[in-house]
Amino acid sequence: MLRRIIQIADRIVNFVIAAGCILLLVYGGYALWDSAQITEQASSSMYTAYKPVNSPSFEDMRKTNPEIFGWLTIDDTHIDYPLVQGTDNSKYVNTDAAGNFSLSGSLFLDYRNENNFSDLNSIIYGHHMEKSAMFGELENFGEVSFFDAHRSGRLYYNGQWHELEIFAFLHVDAYDPVIYNTDLTQDSGADYLAYVQQHAQLFRDLPFQTGDRYLVLSTCTSTSTNGRHVLICRISGTVSAIKA
Repeated sequence: MLRRIIQIADRIVNFVIAAGCILLLVYGGYALWDSAQITEQASSSMYTAYKPVNSPSFEDMRKTNPEIFGWLTIDDTHIDYPLVQGTDNSKYVNTDAAGNFSLSGSLFLDYRNENNFSDLNSIIYGHHMEKSAMFGELENFGEVSFFDAHRSGRLYYNGQWHELEIFAFLHVDAYDPVIYNTDLTQDSGADYLAYVQQHAQLFRDLPFQTGDRYLVLSTCTSTSTNGRHVLICRISGTVSAIKA
């Protein structure tokens, strides 16, 4: 009788273990699928058809979400996305450019900035994601070879493309009083540049001039809760053509 009880108990234990293993496999498979879905939704290829390259598709996209106002492209990277701006800096953390819920969010301009980029210091935020999605590639600019090989980008707003000149990469705190200050005036330009150069891991000297405007691209780091990777560009003149 005792032996029979032991056999039944053993079978129950084995069943529970097997069921647990199956559940772990199912959960693991779902987690991988879910992660792949998030990454796919964050891919710049999702937006390629709407890029404003002699095409009305961009304006069609704006009809679905009027808070779309521009486009950011960093040459020879996967950073190639529409830009949005909300009434705060929370909405587009988990909302895609079409206005739908998405864990990958969007690239969005700080709500305090003018979306014609007339401010001295304009800030665009994006998630640090795997497989080079969103701002996942920003950390690569911390490598000298990558920084040296990637010097330019394009910024679309007010119906025109503008050249971006990349000149600094920094690791900063999310509450950095200068890098995240959108109220800096043109009179602060020299002090701003001196601060950036002092704190930059990598810096490229350009022929800076009074009246220059700067674009900060900001994303989280994986090593610190408040740590941020920051890439800074100068917004230059308009360009007549851009790569599709």
